[in-house]
Amino acid sequence: MSLENELIAGILRGEGGFREALKKVLEEDLQMSVSEFCAKTGLSMSTIYKIMQERREPNLRTVRSIILAVRKLEKHPTGNFIAVIASRPVLEKIEERTIKIGDKNIRVKEYPAATMEEAIISAVRAEKDGALAVVCAPIVAPTVEKILSVPVTVVIPHDSVVRAIEIAAKKVY
Repeated sequence: MSLENELIAGILRGEGGFREALKKVLEEDLQMSVSEFCAKTGLSMSTIYKIMQERREPNLRTVRSIILAVRKLEKHPTGNFIAVIASRPVLEKIEERTIKIGDKNIRVKEYPAATMEEAIISAVRAEKDGALAVVCAPIVAPTVEKILSVPVTVVIPHDSVVRAIEIAAKKVY
């Protein structure tokens, strides 16, 4: 679900839902404080703090401004994320947009690709967006490593390959 949709869903949850959704988006997805968010978006720090401290429910104009600001930040991230390039079915299995590794929360940004060409283009786009590293399929990794300056890691779906072989064997034998 996009960050924009998370905020909209928060509104529909009822009183305090938007505040909780905004808090999650800022802390977990964008990994920034209220003051950083306001500095990057030009929104009033006073207004955002009042919403976050439950001293005020936002009006429609404020909600629109916040959603537009989040949309802008989501489309033009400032880096500090790892890009995962894969087909849509694989990306749909990724449940977390932030993964805790040691004491760090690592943001994950998904880049769907159905062909090798799309995967290469997505890798270039991910680096341009500020990815710290790229995770992709082994068939495209050697090419991606040659054109990117960030680390490239290969995903090898061992369990799914084994399951596919078992299914094929059952069909044959």
